Amino acid sequence: MKILASQDHLPPAEGDTRVLALANDADALQLPLEGVNRVDLHFPNFTDGRAFSQAFLLRRRRGFAGEIRATGDVLIDQLVQMQRTGFSSAVLRDGVDVADAQRQFEMFPGFYQGDAVNPQPLFASKAA
Repeated sequence: MKILASQDHLPPAEGDTRVLALANDADALQLPLEGVNRVDLHFPNFTDGRAFSQAFLLRRRRGFAGEIRATGDVLIDQLVQMQRTGFSSAVLRDGVDVADAQRQFEMFPGFYQGDAVNPQPLFASKAA
């Protein structure tokens, strides 16, 4: 997962159809995705997890292969779950160290269950 400092994130330019900023209450299954290569999903606060579901739907049900970026109230302890649900990048809030965020992935190197990125459970991938 690519981790971005807040100053490195550029919101979608007006009229740019390649980048889509999706509202939390939008239905990810009904979006026109032709020509879109990045979808920004917003976390208005850490208790609102609708963007997790939107990311999962875009990856697994819609087969979206472009970048899915987490914006807003992104906490470093949620980054691993973001990656597992389909996010490919996340924008950290001001003052959050990118190195601290990256260490989250070192703490959790593998999982038994499948997810949006690796759908096979660990035992199935080891058997193959």
